Amino acid sequence: MKRDKVLETVKELPQEFDLDILLEKLIFVEKVEQGLKQLDEGKTVPNEKVKEMIKKW
Repeated sequence: MKRDKVLETVKELPQEFDLDILLEKLIFVEKVEQGLKQLDEGKTVPNEKVKEMIKKW
């Protein structure tokens, strides 16, 4: 994660906040960025395949 993204996330929070809230938001942003990167790289699984996988569970 880049420092700019962390600062942007901090700026969106109220003046006072719990550290847990910041950590949750940063983790969420990181996971979304990872998912978008995987999407760009074609590393995704189509919905139909996921449905088939779930049936086997």
